[in-house]
Amino acid sequence: MYEKSILITGSAGFFGSILKKRLLLNGHACVGIDLHPDSHTHSNFIPVQGDIRNLSTVKTLFETYAFDVVFHCAAILAHERPSKKFLWESNVDGTKHIIENCIEYQVPKIVFISSNCLWGHNINRAITEKDIPSPIEIYGKSKLAAEQLLLHHKKDLDVVIIRCPTIIDEGRLGLLAILFEFIYEGRTIWTVGSGNNRYQFIYAPDLADACIKAINYNSSNIFNVGSDNVETLRNTYLKVIEYANTSSRVKQLPKTPTLLAMKLAYLLRISPLGPYQYKMIAEDFQFDTSKTKKHLDWKPTLNNSKMLTAAYDYYQENRQEIIQRTNASSHKTPAKMGVIKILKWLS
Repeated sequence: MYEKSILITGSAGFFGSILKKRLLLNGHACVGIDLHPDSHTHSNFIPVQGDIRNLSTVKTLFETYAFDVVFHCAAILAHERPSKKFLWESNVDGTKHIIENCIEYQVPKIVFISSNCLWGHNINRAITEKDIPSPIEIYGKSKLAAEQLLLHHKKDLDVVIIRCPTIIDEGRLGLLAILFEFIYEGRTIWTVGSGNNRYQFIYAPDLADACIKAINYNSSNIFNVGSDNVETLRNTYLKVIEYANTSSRVKQLPKTPTLLAMKLAYLLRISPLGPYQYKMIAEDFQFDTSKTKKHLDWKPTLNNSKMLTAAYDYYQENRQEIIQRTNASSHKTPAKMGVIKILKWLS
């Protein structure tokens, strides 16, 4: 007999896959929906390949299964360069379809995975749940719009929003694969400016732990998660290089001209870095997680360098397979390097 019946959107994605395995291990029955095929097999798991933009697809899920909780992890990312229409329909209209069916079929709780992309500038302190978001690009704006839809219905069901920074674990690729390739080949790692900015990550199992604890949180709320003891990016890179034992070193690029060049490269569609990445790459960003620690009895287990080391281990052990990988979510495949190849040649 299973504990709860759970729907996971984005179940074949990077974080959805990790959360799914934890939920199954804890004795829950799960149904997963994803644009990509989900090859995971388990007696208590049913995969569905489908699109949450399609209202009839979502309705069929809720008609067929009686869910106790929905974990809404599905999202289209901006650096994939989808059409704005596709991204907005997936992240906002798809969320609306999930909410409508939760209400119609009396699902009591939805847990939504949100993002630090709600902000696009440094406010010189850790961001709390009370701070007003100010996204600068379409992905962040779509996540904020989804949050607003959910909070509008918090009287109809419990809405728990978990805001997280960049999620790291074994198997996390995307833009990180570029960093790992540079380290693996012993090339120079470049920081924009001094590299003394502190940018927070979150270890995927720690995020999954917060999600699981949210199951028994009987109210609506917003919670921040993120690592503790955030080091400078420069020191984080140096620790990964030391672990990898390659000839890589860390050097800095001048901040202002580099940011201008990154913006131009994005406009010319020759860079994998979007507005959020090139605006925040040299800035501090941390969430204040004290509220989450208090109300969910949660705490992170790994700091930035340790989780990056684990992700690098996976990369080097699976590098040849990763290079050939297709038909997977953007976080499970390497990002295209684009104009960054110039830095590789200079390294």
